[in-house]
Amino acid sequence: MWRPWGSSKKSPVRRIHDTSSPFSCSSFKDILHLCAEDYSPSSSSLPLSSAAKRTANVFHRVRIANSILRAWGETRPESNRKLLDSVSDRSVSVSIPDADKRIVVYYTSLRVVRSTFEDCKAVRSILRGFRVSIDERDLSMDSRFLDELKGILGKSKLSLPRVFIGGRYLGGAEEIKQLHETGELKKLMEGLSAAEPATCGVCGGYRFVLCDECNGSRKIYTEKSGFKICTDCNENGLIRCPSCSYAPL
Repeated sequence: MWRPWGSSKKSPVRRIHDTSSPFSCSSFKDILHLCAEDYSPSSSSLPLSSAAKRTANVFHRVRIANSILRAWGETRPESNRKLLDSVSDRSVSVSIPDADKRIVVYYTSLRVVRSTFEDCKAVRSILRGFRVSIDERDLSMDSRFLDELKGILGKSKLSLPRVFIGGRYLGGAEEIKQLHETGELKKLMEGLSAAEPATCGVCGGYRFVLCDECNGSRKIYTEKSGFKICTDCNENGLIRCPSCSYAPL
């Protein structure tokens, strides 16, 4: 049943697969050398092998793709200029006072509409990467931010997020992403105040604290009139952090 240990008969060695490759490259210099070569049958006296033809086709396609990308990159400044012109026209017509040294972002932290939440998250992540002063105004935490934004833009139906940089209105998620991809957003950050290095010790970075008058219950009791609604806080029983939040616009 079992083959004896001392058997002199050896089983043939079977190669599972061939690990050798017709192409080997030890550095990027070899790649550049291969890209520069012209694999044409007319320039060589010997016929090309199938592996050499395959390699030539691959690098030929790479060179064509690179040339297309370079040509596409040369036409982008025109589209960048059009984007900047549209942003400039929008910022001239809409602006907010006393915000020339910071960014003001109107957004929502609710996940009710996934696309809106993802756009707000992406824009805040992009802006925070520049480490400048950002006034984040969450409409889900205070409904007065919605009335404030409607008054600034003069519209009743709005989509989020909405971004103001240096007091100028830039637009929403698409405009911020395009400006960031083209490098123009970084230029708009020049002259803005730097962000605080540490998290606020009063609110922990949430920008809201419990109301001092009603302790978040939204009700105040007086001997004269009994219980009444607290007018100092919002619908959530919160007030803006006195340490890190900016005054209403």
